Amino acid sequence: MKYKLDQEEKEILEAFERDELKSVPNVVQEIEEARQAARNTFNKTKRVNLRLTERDFHMAHVRALEEGLPYQTLLSSVIHKYLTGRLVDKT
Repeated sequence: MKYKLDQEEKEILEAFERDELKSVPNVVQEIEEARQAARNTFNKTKRVNLRLTERDFHMAHVRALEEGLPYQTLLSSVIHKYLTGRLVDKT
């Protein structure tokens, strides 16, 4: 099976193949913390009311349809990406 790797993934794979990667001393604890963080990432416990202009609301619906997901999920994703610094301006 072929995977398309980005540059960072290629560097990690090459380091692994050269046996340059070392396990952390507390690997079990690290794995559990990562699992908990992943669980918390998608834990939807808060409801938010948000006012949008009609135009933005329509554009969110259109984009969500293009992406094949509910508009609430799209808006939640955009907010999450912005807050984590992963939303980038393409200009």
